[in-house]
Amino acid sequence: MSFATIEAEQLGVRFLFDRNRRVVTPTLARIRFGVSEFWGIRDFSFSIGAGEGVALIGPSGSGKTTLLRVLSGVYVPDEGSLRVDGRVGSLLSVKAGLLSTLTGRENAQLLGVLGGLSRATARTTLAEVSAESRLGAAFDRPVSAYSQGMRARVGFAVAEQLRPSILLLDEVHEALDHEFRNEVERRSEQILASGGIVVAAGHDHPMLSRICTRAILMRGGRIERDGDFASVQAEYVLDP
Repeated sequence: MSFATIEAEQLGVRFLFDRNRRVVTPTLARIRFGVSEFWGIRDFSFSIGAGEGVALIGPSGSGKTTLLRVLSGVYVPDEGSLRVDGRVGSLLSVKAGLLSTLTGRENAQLLGVLGGLSRATARTTLAEVSAESRLGAAFDRPVSAYSQGMRARVGFAVAEQLRPSILLLDEVHEALDHEFRNEVERRSEQILASGGIVVAAGHDHPMLSRICTRAILMRGGRIERDGDFASVQAEYVLDP
């Protein structure tokens, strides 16, 4: 059995904005006037070992989503180093990265390929994604007609097909109905029991406590406290 690990040292992610508050690249920043910068996270160091469920808690804008996007490979850190050992499956927004003009089926195949599956393999998983998402005929309808919960179901079902040893969740469970929320919890427990890792961010602390035994409290893109879930969550509730 291979065990998942995450090691981060002094991570930093910087966003550059022009005068119209549009995000620009470092190259454009050098040729435009009035560019300002904002660090989504900075001086971020931690390690997560096999079998750990870690909750990211803190106020909105504290950097939780930015950190998850770094762990998933969506963002490349501007500072520091990151090592992720394990196959990552992620669901990072209620939109789940879905394109509104495509159907659920078309989105599922696209997400599978982006997640590292071959086109042929992604096609073969579509029946399982359809069954897992439990959308019935809606699976072949445009995503523009989907509710947040339906989008999250498709995204999670695709993540399942990647057979992740590291599962990243960003508030998506808060858009799910009771039945599918239980499914997310069940799958998270299986990953942890097999030596995997779950990192989940959100404001639904009761659910996070059922998955995670550890919490990282974030403020202003930095770690304020890292420890057992109950004590860290209690500190946040007392001083939100």
